Amino acid sequence: MTGLARPGVLRVGDQVRFDGGEHTVVAIENTSVRLLGADGASRVVLLPFLLADEDFALLGADGPGPALAPTGLLEAAPAEALAQARFWERHVVEIETGLPPDSPPGTVPRPGYDPATTTLAERQRAKAQELAAVGRPVGERTLQRIRSRYREQGLLGLVDQRTMRSSSPTGRTDPRVVTALLQAIGEETEVSTGTRARLMRRVERALADEYGDKAVPLPSRAVLYRLVDRLTTGRHTFGAATTRRQTANRPTGPFTPSTEARPGEQVQIDTTKLDVLVVLDDGSTGRPELTIAVDMATRTICAAVLRPESTKAVDAALLLARMLVPEPMRPTWPHALAASASLLPHARLLRIDARFAQAAAKPVIVPETITTDHGAVYLSRTFTDACRQLGISVQLAHPGTPTDKGVVERTFSSINSLFCQHVASYTGRDVSRRGTDPARRAAFSLPELDDLLQEWVIAGWQLRPHAALAHPFLPRRSMSPNDAYALLVASSGYLPMTLGPTDYIELLPTTWRTVNDYGIRIDNRTYDAPELVPYRRQLSGVSAQRGRWEVHFDPHDVSHVFVRDHRAGGWITAEWTLRKLIARPFSDSLWRQARRTVAARGHDDTDQARIARALDDLLQRAGRRPHSPRPAVPEPHLPQVRLAGGLPATGAEHFDEADADDAPLAEVIPFGIFDPFSEEDYR
Repeated sequence: MTGLARPGVLRVGDQVRFDGGEHTVVAIENTSVRLLGADGASRVVLLPFLLADEDFALLGADGPGPALAPTGLLEAAPAEALAQARFWERHVVEIETGLPPDSPPGTVPRPGYDPATTTLAERQRAKAQELAAVGRPVGERTLQRIRSRYREQGLLGLVDQRTMRSSSPTGRTDPRVVTALLQAIGEETEVSTGTRARLMRRVERALADEYGDKAVPLPSRAVLYRLVDRLTTGRHTFGAATTRRQTANRPTGPFTPSTEARPGEQVQIDTTKLDVLVVLDDGSTGRPELTIAVDMATRTICAAVLRPESTKAVDAALLLARMLVPEPMRPTWPHALAASASLLPHARLLRIDARFAQAAAKPVIVPETITTDHGAVYLSRTFTDACRQLGISVQLAHPGTPTDKGVVERTFSSINSLFCQHVASYTGRDVSRRGTDPARRAAFSLPELDDLLQEWVIAGWQLRPHAALAHPFLPRRSMSPNDAYALLVASSGYLPMTLGPTDYIELLPTTWRTVNDYGIRIDNRTYDAPELVPYRRQLSGVSAQRGRWEVHFDPHDVSHVFVRDHRAGGWITAEWTLRKLIARPFSDSLWRQARRTVAARGHDDTDQARIARALDDLLQRAGRRPHSPRPAVPEPHLPQVRLAGGLPATGAEHFDEADADDAPLAEVIPFGIFDPFSEEDYR
């Protein structure tokens, strides 16, 4: 039969099953097939449509033709069972066609097997007699069943299926024991790593509580150990707890990587603590928090913000603002880091945005979509309002699924390995890799470390080739973020987004306060300005806030606040009334620490004058390097001065209060307040 040799060939006269019925192929022309149904109806069907139909099958004299042998399943069969299957295949094919398989051309069928002179039943009867003569007796009905399996499944249908059965991973263990084991293994995910013995005791207690004491037979200890090893494969049940939790957090569905065709199409933002110790404002050491935004298309670190403690919503909002403006060149940076000396299309960008004249070699990327986790910072109203005002959509990652923002997670690891480990106070990623007292090596303040980090981003990260960045025409060459940006910006273009001083103020956190006779009170600090005089004891007109006034403040510099003028429009800058007592800006967290210090001394922690003195003392002590010896007496050549508010100050590392009355008074000019409105001309 031709059907055995070429099961996939469709010829005129063949019987096919299509659209729920049997049809005869009466004509084939190009890609069209004319079918004649059993009811006499004729229809023309396109050949691709016919072959793609789920019900299609090529029928032989006794039904569908033989299927192609599944090679993969045949390789899993034992050699002895496969040899037996090929033995039966040889005899079945000879019954069907008159010749054994792989017969050379011109071979003549043996007597009794010639299809031209014998019927199929006669050949089957002859084959049964032949097998009985050689000691393999088989009935004709058995031969018919073998032929039927061969037609339906090919060679695989002749393999003894008992040898193909896959063994259960749990063997003959009671299913109740397996269920209890799986439940106990799942409960190990969030607890500290234990031993197999502890797991088995939990399983025994669970079975006893549910079914009764010794109601469920347990296998031997050796069998139970082997079963535990099989069921915990890949779970790290008895390994590192962090690895076990990370494995459990993997998504169950297939991982589909996202592709970005232009800068800013997808930006990921996240926060983590750096493995570095810095000297904080109060003189202590601590690990700062780093918040970064990474562009998916170019792997550019669009912006990076270092904070001494928990990142606030305003930090994330100001991170957006830093992304939208070119990074200015700092005085200590070499000219090689300038955008004009890089591979960025500086000339074309300069014609669009004049701010690139003094910019560093880092692209300006305006995000379209930002992916964040469910941290309180990114769910806050301050951050979401900032994104809405800037036209940025926020996409939240799935809870407990770090793979949703894997690029920024991997970038943090690169920062620790490429930057942090080269800093003197590097702590290592865990306590097992930490050196002896790294706090003694802390030599950089937070602004100094931030300056080093920003320079490394431009000089190191932006110019470093990344394996994930490759051009379709240059698949073997890895590109740097600046290279990728130069290629993509040529096709996507660049539109600058200009932010003025008032835009930065809008990004700051908001509170609502009453303008009293003494000014505005926030956290026991009093703010006042001459422009607030007409509004004392007046309502703002905002009925939803009961007439209170809108106040914006920077948590990292609370020496002044911005009050919205609901009458005349614009903003009023109100200074802290005791600002002259403090010689430098201070943060809200440092103010709270000063309040705790005052309370610990048994004084009133609402007295802002007393808090200001404690705050000044903190800032004075913070000016000394940690662990530096404190001199017994003040240096004679360093002048000692007293601030206008009465607080002592000195250029030395120590001030002896016993000499305070004899020290000459000097007028100290405090640092000026940053006034964003003075830069209105640059908008």
